[in-house]
Amino acid sequence: MSDRVPALYLGHGAPPLVEDPIWPAELARWAADLPRPQAILVVSAHWEAAPLTIGATTTVPLVYDFYGFPERYYRVRYPAPGAPLLARRVRELVGGTTAVAEDPARGLDHGAYVPLTVMYPGADVPVLQISMPSLSATELLSLGRRLAPLREEGVLIMGSGFMTHGLPFLRDFRPDAPAPSWSSEFDAWAAETLARGDVDALVDYRRLAPGLPYAHPTVDHFVPLFVALGASIEHPDRARTVIDGYFLGLSKRSLQFD
Repeated sequence: MSDRVPALYLGHGAPPLVEDPIWPAELARWAADLPRPQAILVVSAHWEAAPLTIGATTTVPLVYDFYGFPERYYRVRYPAPGAPLLARRVRELVGGTTAVAEDPARGLDHGAYVPLTVMYPGADVPVLQISMPSLSATELLSLGRRLAPLREEGVLIMGSGFMTHGLPFLRDFRPDAPAPSWSSEFDAWAAETLARGDVDALVDYRRLAPGLPYAHPTVDHFVPLFVALGASIEHPDRARTVIDGYFLGLSKRSLQFD
């Protein structure tokens, strides 16, 4: 039995993240400060599939789910070991109340492997990606609750998204562009609500969060937060911001649930 491992919600960035002068070092420091996990379980904004689907568990390929980037980004490799035992545990924990499917050819999308290339560059920690079976905050909170025992088994549960993701509304594409008001206001609301541990308000974000239609024209990059929150629901006030600031004016706030 390993020490309890935190659950994370992080902004994963696009493939060029690895060339940013600041962000990769922030992710690397974060990983260095974490207990070394026995395995990593990722729920990414970039894989929605119902029912909950377990990805590749032996050879874990990469899914280059982006377009128009320079060729070098399609040559990136991350040969992490598969995690068949973790896949079995996921099925045990959620299969009693939820249908579970398998897609053994489905590898890691950029929401999973891009941050892992700088957090665990040795690609020596087994990784499993499962689909995000719903965009419902309530359902993802429940999923996180059921996965919570994995933290006691040394598994790092990672919800991968972006705290604000209003790409269609950006006009300034400099990395250090100032945050639009809809981005800064949504980010401040999320930070304050998480600091209070107000789970009810977070779940009701569609009604309460300022700037939502612009910060998240689709909510797929926000709701992975609820998997990490659900896995830490006994102490929701222990959400700690590890990375903050903005990239392209979008909030890269990333959180650790201890």
